[in-house]
Amino acid sequence: MQPFVILPNASSYLDPQGEPPLSHTGFIILSIIMAVFTGPAIILNATVIIVSLMHKQLRQPLNYALVNMAVADLGTAMTGGVLSVVNNAQGYFSLGRTGCVMEGFAVSLFGITSLCTVALIAVERMFVVCKPLGQITFQKKHAVGGIVLSWLWSLTWNLPPLFGWGRYELEGVGTSCAPDWHNRDPQNVSYILAYFAVCFAVPFAIILGSYTKLMWTLHQVSKMACLEGGAVAKGEMKVASMVILMVLTFLISWLPYAALAMLVVYSPDVEIHPLVGTVPVYLAKSSTVYNPIIYIYLNKQFQKYAVSFLLCGKEPWEQDEVSETATTVETSTNKVSPA
Repeated sequence: MQPFVILPNASSYLDPQGEPPLSHTGFIILSIIMAVFTGPAIILNATVIIVSLMHKQLRQPLNYALVNMAVADLGTAMTGGVLSVVNNAQGYFSLGRTGCVMEGFAVSLFGITSLCTVALIAVERMFVVCKPLGQITFQKKHAVGGIVLSWLWSLTWNLPPLFGWGRYELEGVGTSCAPDWHNRDPQNVSYILAYFAVCFAVPFAIILGSYTKLMWTLHQVSKMACLEGGAVAKGEMKVASMVILMVLTFLISWLPYAALAMLVVYSPDVEIHPLVGTVPVYLAKSSTVYNPIIYIYLNKQFQKYAVSFLLCGKEPWEQDEVSETATTVETSTNKVSPA
């Protein structure tokens, strides 16, 4: 297999014979796939933001992180998602070297902020349930502080390529940009290793650690109170579902991308076809649609207002409650009716 090379203007990949890595049909298919993820991601994340601004009930400290993640995922979808759709439809990256750097920076900034916010949510839930600091309540200042920290953390580690430590470059089939995993320069390799440690490994460790502590606490409380079939057990199962979904989403979306990056860093001579390198990129970007689905589904408040907003004001839950009430009344009437 011959390696693909980048043109000086950073607009496309060509193999040594001057051919692009994919046929025109292949690029169109990639564009459609990305559009399938990007469209719903924009709609769902925008919905979470809008309903949070519309309804005061949702503007609670514990929901701040959910809205922050929606903002970050919306940013990823509007930059990396939309540009991937457009560039794949054209078959090349059309924004030149400056556009590549700006897209790589923007997508990385939003993406790592979203990852940090997932970790923030894990820590928040652990503190609220496990109370490691005693009876200190989770307040607005704590939520805002965590959100500011997630953006500053992401900004701190995505700015260096703009100033010479690392760089942003075309990736995959050459229609999107990201930190350069392929450059063998020691300075670039040192940045990639540091980036992987603090932007991938650390958030994942926080998520696992926080939810392990959370699940253990709920399990102990359930055993002590002998409420395995009651409210505590139901809460434990709900949190368990959240844990499973979050970890699986994290692994499916980001682990292939991080693993491929580390493979390239530690085995620079490995030959990877651009199409193979593109799959992890798209998996990572697909997390922008998974996250709002998970949190809208598992958060009853968001679920009620978001579904109503998406259905243009209709209240499906109220209709279900009315239907259930009517059925109950009718059943009770039949029971007291004379034979």
